[in-house]
Amino acid sequence: MDCLFCKIVEGSIPSQKVFENERILVFRDIQPAAPVHVLIIPKKHIASMNEVQEEDLPLIAEMHQVAQQVTKDLGVNESGYRLINNCGPDSGQAVHHIHYHLLGGAKLGALTGISDSHA
Repeated sequence: MDCLFCKIVEGSIPSQKVFENERILVFRDIQPAAPVHVLIIPKKHIASMNEVQEEDLPLIAEMHQVAQQVTKDLGVNESGYRLINNCGPDSGQAVHHIHYHLLGGAKLGALTGISDSHA
C-alpha cells in the first residue's frame, strides 16, 4: 500500500499527533489553512466517503465524536470551526484515505482557510 496516511498511522512518516486511540488518529496539517488545522483519519484504510460500507458507519460516527472532543481540546468549540470532507477529484481530494479537515481559530473565509480580510 502506498497511502500517505497509512504510513502516518504505522509511524513510518512522522506527524504532530493531537489525538490517538485504537481506531482514529488526529494530527496537524503540514500546510495549515487556518490557525487550527488538523486532519481526522480512521486507522482503517477507506479510500473515500464513496467507499464507506455499512460496517464502517460506527467508525464514521466515532470520527465525529473525536472531532467534538478535539475542538474542545484545541479551544475552538465555542468560537466555531469547519469540518470538511473532500471526496473525489473535483473536490480536490489529494490523499485517497478518508479524512476530515478541522479548521478554526480565526474567522474563516468563504469555504476554506482564512479570508484576506482576516489575514
